[in-house]
Amino acid sequence: MENAPTTAPTTAAERLAAQTSAETAAQPSTATRFRTETDSLGSVDIPFDAFWGVHTARALENFPISRRPISVYPDLIDALVIVKQAAARANVDIGVLSAEKGAMIDAACEAIRQGEYHDQFVVGVIQGGAGTSTNMNTNEVIANVALQLAGEEKGRYDLLHPLDDVNRSQSTNDTYPTAVKLALCFSLKRLLVEHALMRDSFAAKGKEFVGVLKVGRTQLQDAVPMTLGQEFHGFATTLTEDLDRLEETVPLLWEINLGATAIGTGITADPRYVESVRAHLSALTGYEHITAADLIEATSDAGVFMQLSGILKRSAIKLSKICNDLRLLSSGPQAGFGEINLPPRQAGSSIMPGKVNPVIPEVVNQIAFSVAGADLTVTMAAEGGQLQLNAFEPVIAHSLLQSLAWMRQGCRTLRINCIDGITANHERLDAMVASSVGVVTALTPYIGYSAASSLAHAALLTKRNIADLVVEAGLMDRERVLKLLSPARLTGLEPVTDVIQVIAQAEAEAEASKTDDR
Repeated sequence: MENAPTTAPTTAAERLAAQTSAETAAQPSTATRFRTETDSLGSVDIPFDAFWGVHTARALENFPISRRPISVYPDLIDALVIVKQAAARANVDIGVLSAEKGAMIDAACEAIRQGEYHDQFVVGVIQGGAGTSTNMNTNEVIANVALQLAGEEKGRYDLLHPLDDVNRSQSTNDTYPTAVKLALCFSLKRLLVEHALMRDSFAAKGKEFVGVLKVGRTQLQDAVPMTLGQEFHGFATTLTEDLDRLEETVPLLWEINLGATAIGTGITADPRYVESVRAHLSALTGYEHITAADLIEATSDAGVFMQLSGILKRSAIKLSKICNDLRLLSSGPQAGFGEINLPPRQAGSSIMPGKVNPVIPEVVNQIAFSVAGADLTVTMAAEGGQLQLNAFEPVIAHSLLQSLAWMRQGCRTLRINCIDGITANHERLDAMVASSVGVVTALTPYIGYSAASSLAHAALLTKRNIADLVVEAGLMDRERVLKLLSPARLTGLEPVTDVIQVIAQAEAEAEASKTDDR
């Protein structure tokens, strides 16, 4: 007998049920069970095992955009739950929520914070509604987890309601921005750790290469000598500056608008709630949260998101420039600069045997490109908000959380899989320094620019040693030349402390001229 024709699932509930059925073939009876939930638009069948409810189901139907649920950002889930936990404790304190219901919400939040139920946060990261779907998803999961922990069936909202209880004294418009700031703070703190470790790796290479002489370059042309240690120390210094700027942003994320509710007027919230929820949030996070002085302004303002995004872009672009340098310095190995060797990580070609590419710096470059693009997205979203609310905070949150996560992983892989294994190509570096005419720059204060320029041209044409040409021209004895062209002098490690004769002679001539005029 032929199978009866089937209709493709069309609703979010049906799609999830079909997926669940395929994944749990051993328990087909539960895969097809539903419970019915109702909102102002009507009734919806919800998969029996789902901890989310009707509002989440609507969002699944409306926003099949990113194919990425909010659970891809665990920091955001933790932040949302912490905000709800602080709200429940505050509501109990001021007497608008029973201690029993508060305890149920608190227990559910603790369970979710331990990493359970994150897979139930299913709405897409890109959504309309200024984060309402995310807030609804959070309320429903907390309520149903609380009910299950209490031995009740999911959906028994007469015992604990997602909106009347979990969302009491709140609006999406104050809980969601607060949670996003908190999530960004969590993620930024972890980035700072990886960024500092990467900076330290560059600094360690600076010490390792402290005596390795090389040719510096400006505009990709040979310039004056320096050490490879100085170059890597410079990388560490610029990363330290970025680390400082990122750290300065952390306290800016501590300002919250909890208690503002819909637009900043605090409607539906007891006046005592604002301070109580701030205190509980600070206790839960360990951060000194501050309630914004103007809640109406704070509810619509996205300035801190732009500031973080801009500083993050600065850090990413500067790191990308360093990666460009690493790729140039390691280029070759035969026909390029070939000054340093990057650790070989994988075969570089499906057609050219033995080719190895700088894949780790390349992936960090691409992260920087993405961060720069995300910064433009954040900027446009911040500008696009109207009147008392910015409807586009979901794409701001997604852009920043992705950038922070990618930067963190990029710093880690660059440190472990590249920087720590870099070695200097000593023979190549020695050969280039020995044949470089850039060293003549060190002689210009003593023999003058014109004479130094002539010597440089002569050295290029004849391929002869600069010191020999200086001695033959009678401009300086060999001992003096070798002292001035020592590695320590050339790289600035040993300062010039004696009198520069050309300058002294010019001053004497000027003084003699004044005497003659008298």
